[in-house]
Amino acid sequence: MKPSSGAVLAILSALLFGASTPFAKLVLGNGVNAWLLAGLLYLGSGCGLALVYASRRAIGRGEGEASLARSDMPWLALVILCGGGIAPVLLMAGLATTPASTASLLLNLEGLATLAIAWLVFRENVDRRLLIGAAAILGGAVLLSWRGGPAGGGLGMLAIAGACLAWGIDNNLTRKLSSADPVQIAMLKGLAAGTVNLALALTLGASLPSVPIVTGAALIGFLGYGVSLVMFVLALRHLGTARSGAYFSTAPFIGALLAVAMFGEPVTAPLILAGILMAIGLWLHLTESHGHEHKHESLEHDHRHVHDSHHQHDHAPGIAPGEPHSHPHRHRPMVHRHAHYPDLHHRHGHSH
Repeated sequence: MKPSSGAVLAILSALLFGASTPFAKLVLGNGVNAWLLAGLLYLGSGCGLALVYASRRAIGRGEGEASLARSDMPWLALVILCGGGIAPVLLMAGLATTPASTASLLLNLEGLATLAIAWLVFRENVDRRLLIGAAAILGGAVLLSWRGGPAGGGLGMLAIAGACLAWGIDNNLTRKLSSADPVQIAMLKGLAAGTVNLALALTLGASLPSVPIVTGAALIGFLGYGVSLVMFVLALRHLGTARSGAYFSTAPFIGALLAVAMFGEPVTAPLILAGILMAIGLWLHLTESHGHEHKHESLEHDHRHVHDSHHQHDHAPGIAPGEPHSHPHRHRPMVHRHAHYPDLHHRHGHSH
């Protein structure tokens, strides 16, 4: 897959997730408990993807992806805790007291958290262009925090910022799983996080809403959390974490536009200026290009691939010849130059 295809997947992921925010706000407006809604969203995601996973295996379409290994389970548990447990509960709590358009644009902080953690903790290469773009997005978020004042829900906005931090951690941890089947990853995350959140909410006194509301929440979760996550994992595989997070920063713009249309929220000057700043930051991210001579060390792993310049290897007996396919394979050391992103095969250091 070309890097441009990874960018398209990241943007499609952002579209689905961004649209889910005002629709979740609509469900909360019907008196649904925030913690309960977080459980319904993820359970809808997990159940929907379980049907996809089972159907795909039944017709023999799942063999091209590598399954999760036992060594992946600790990372998956942390992903579920941060992204499926902490983040959605904080987001639903924040949405309860924050205008939907403001909440949608504040979700740009997820992209910043993702980029900062990838750069500072996991040492992913981030150049000056990406940093300037991140500063522009942060400026837009600051404008939004002033827009509502105390009546806008200061604690609500802090809760949304906390959700973004938790999802930023989740995104960086998910990168370690991105060579595996994205449907399996998102399915397990949805089922585990949904079951735990729903059980806790019911234990603490929440009650299930009517069947139409449960069905609507499940559909929002399947598209906005499940299908969106599948696309984001594929983007991580081909773009790396920081850049996937940058493309994903388009999500809040979609959510804000829908919120204005759905709830009749005013289009104020700070909202417009924040959108312009965030658009500038996003443009800087999207137009970044990175290429230099680099060395590939010897590497052995398993993921879906075709036999491109990075996959010139022999097959053991029993490996199906069709492409794309998945099997354990070894990369020989090589040195070459081309435009690239920090994908599965380009997680090398840089001299400055």
